[in-house]
Amino acid sequence: MFNVTVLKMKDILRYVLGFVLIIAILISITKVSSKKGNEENKIQSKLEVLSFGSLTSCLDETIPTIESLNEEYNKIEEENTKLHEENFLEQFIKTEISSIKAMEEIEKKAEENKEKNPTEVEEQEIILATTSGNPTEVVTQNPITEKYNIQYENVKIKNQTSFELTNEMLTPDIKIDNKNVLIFHTHSCESYTSSEKYPYVATGNYRTTDLNYTVTRVGSELENYLKQYNFNVLHDKSYHDYPAYNGSYTRSLETVENMLKTTQSDIIIDLHRDAIGARPDYAPTVKIGDEYAAQIMFVIGTSEGGLWHPNWNQNLKFAIKVQQKAEEMYPGLFKPIMLTTYRYNQHTGKYANIIEVGSTGNTLEQCLTSMKYLSAVFNEIVGDRDVP
Repeated sequence: MFNVTVLKMKDILRYVLGFVLIIAILISITKVSSKKGNEENKIQSKLEVLSFGSLTSCLDETIPTIESLNEEYNKIEEENTKLHEENFLEQFIKTEISSIKAMEEIEKKAEENKEKNPTEVEEQEIILATTSGNPTEVVTQNPITEKYNIQYENVKIKNQTSFELTNEMLTPDIKIDNKNVLIFHTHSCESYTSSEKYPYVATGNYRTTDLNYTVTRVGSELENYLKQYNFNVLHDKSYHDYPAYNGSYTRSLETVENMLKTTQSDIIIDLHRDAIGARPDYAPTVKIGDEYAAQIMFVIGTSEGGLWHPNWNQNLKFAIKVQQKAEEMYPGLFKPIMLTTYRYNQHTGKYANIIEVGSTGNTLEQCLTSMKYLSAVFNEIVGDRDVP
C-alpha cells in the first residue's frame, strides 16, 4: 500500500509541474501578443481577463500595474460617454432649432395672411345698412326648391311636426324689450367655400378649426353690427364640435346656461351654416343693391321629440316677427322657417333660435354681408329708432 501511495504522489507532482509550465507558456504568449496590438487593445484585453468585480479590486491592491490600467480604461470610458452625450446634445439642439424655425415660418405666414386678409371685426370699418330704397333680388344660381306647407302673411313655414299651427299660434303678438343678445355656436367649425379674400386650410368637409374662417367669424360680425345699434351682446366663441362632433349640443347647452348666469337675455342665437348635403354648388344668395348676401334661415325646435320645451311657440313667434320685417325691408333675405321635432337647446330662452347663414357654396364675405342686413332688421323690431 505504501508503494502505491508514493506512485500517486509522483503522478500528482508531475501534473502540477505540467500545469505550471502551461501557465508560464500562456503568459509568455500573451505578453508577445499584447505588444503587437495598440495601447487601447492591450488595456482592453487585460481588463477582460482581470476585471471581474471584487477580483479587480483585490488585484489593484496586489499588482500596481492593474490599477494604472483601470485608470486608463476609465478615462477612455469617460471620453466615450462624453462624446456620446455631446453627439446626443448636438442632435437635440439641431432638432429644436429646426422646430423653432418651422414654427417661426408658420407664424410669419400667418402674419402675412393677417395683413393681407384682416379677419378681426374691430379692424374693419362698420357701415350700417340702409333701410330703404335697395332693390332686392334672389340670385341663387343652383337653387333648391323651397318647400313649405304653411304661410302666415308674407312668411313661409316648413312645418315638419304633427302640430297643427293655428292663426293664434302664428300671430307674433310678442313684446321684445330686452336688448341683451346671446350668440354662440354649437357647430363652431362650420365653414364656407374658400375665396381669394378669405382662403383657409380645411380640416374637414367644409370645416376648419381656424375660427377666423367659420360661422364663428360670422357671429363676430353680427355682434359688432348689433353693438352699433346699442345692443348688449355676449358672444361665446368656444369649440363645441371639436375635437369631437358627437355631443356638441350637450356642450353648447352648458355654455348657454353659464352665459345666462351673467347676462339675462330673451334673445339667444345659435348661429350655424346650412349643411344641406354639403353641396359645393348650392349657395343661396340675395342681391341687395350692389351687394351679394347669403340667404338666412330660422330653425325652430319644438317639444314633439319628447323633451321639455314649454316656450317653443314663443320662439316661433319671434322668428315670424323678425322675418315679417325682413320681408318688408329686404325681400328674399330669409328662406322659409323650418319648424322641427327637435329641441336644439331652445328651451333656454323665450326667443331662442337657430339662425343658419348661407350654405357650403357661399363665401365668407357673402355671409358677413348678411349680418349687416340682419342687424338692421333686429334694430327695427327691438332697437332704438334714433340710430342712423
